[in-house]
Amino acid sequence: MATTASVDRSSTGLSAASLLAPFRAAGRLLIAMAEASPQMRALNRLNQLSDQELAAKGLTRDGEIRRILGGAAVL
Repeated sequence: MATTASVDRSSTGLSAASLLAPFRAAGRLLIAMAEASPQMRALNRLNQLSDQELAAKGLTRDGEIRRILGGAAVL
């Protein structure tokens, strides 16, 4: 014999998605702010360069990361 169970989700209570929505929005805002920072843009430009291109300019990736991030660089 087979049995089935059904769940009625039409209640008007708060769902988990509606409770989490403000936190997700705040997270997206923080990510957008970080991606818009000058440091992040400089790191993205650095990532576009190959090690050979950096060497041709007399630079190293580690040195450039330290220059961009300053004291915040932990390598």
